[in-house]
Amino acid sequence: MSLQIEVKELVINTLNLEDITVDDIKDDAPLFVGGLGLDSIDALELGVAIKKKYNITIDADSGGAEKHFESINSLVSLIESAK
Repeated sequence: MSLQIEVKELVINTLNLEDITVDDIKDDAPLFVGGLGLDSIDALELGVAIKKKYNITIDADSGGAEKHFESINSLVSLIESAK
């Protein structure tokens, strides 16, 4: 399984997106405005799930945290860079 699919499944399962499949989420589509329509609470939940699964902490106070949540590709880049 590719890391993109793994991250998509993590997003779907963490946020209980019942009507969404991995095929519905484009790798480069925005996760928030205009994309899946996620909000800041979703970002927090997703950040916790990423920390648990990949042992990566995303510092929300760093000012650059938003860029990590832009798309599936940006989350995958974060995870790959932390390995």
